[in-house]
Amino acid sequence: MLGVELGAADYIERLKVELGRVNLEEVQQFSDLLFDAWQHGRFVFLVGNGGSACTCSHFAEDLGKNCVRPEDVANGGRRLKILSLTDNVGWITALGNDYAYDQIFVQQLMHYATPGDLLIAISGSGNSPNILAAVDWANRHGLTTFGMTGYDGGKLKKAQKCGIHVPLCDMGMVESIHLCIGHWVVDDLMARIAGTGRRGMKDGR
Repeated sequence: MLGVELGAADYIERLKVELGRVNLEEVQQFSDLLFDAWQHGRFVFLVGNGGSACTCSHFAEDLGKNCVRPEDVANGGRRLKILSLTDNVGWITALGNDYAYDQIFVQQLMHYATPGDLLIAISGSGNSPNILAAVDWANRHGLTTFGMTGYDGGKLKKAQKCGIHVPLCDMGMVESIHLCIGHWVVDDLMARIAGTGRRGMKDGR
């Protein structure tokens, strides 16, 4: 953990450096996939464990609520269909108890998902069995799989169709960068859907 070795100032400077290494084409592709899902009424699912599960919840709330302006919603504008599969404790505990922990996401996908939907899989290590099971099922059933990883990307980086990789061996900083990227994507989607800001004229609405 970098914070054990670095003081606050050096830690923040290191975070700036790592943010600067983010592949912007991957970030733009993330926004493009979500915008495409919104355009075509596709469902977006998120899966993750621990801190990444909290990131899933955060993304689902922000993307579900904030990528469409309140005034547009009031006038019949539609929001992005998005669901974090980390948030239903009843589902998760039933599946973990009756099947196995590696089934807590894939079994939910079997219930909700259809071909053309988007699965966002967040795993710092890229090696969580329940994440890999969900991505494998999604790949075989016509979903687009987008991974968000750290460290060397693990098995997820190889299994996903596309994604964002933060090549850093520090879980906390990886998770912070994932969140930072997500916040920009929310704003970018709002601009694209509303046709405001740097996006100018309405983009495909």
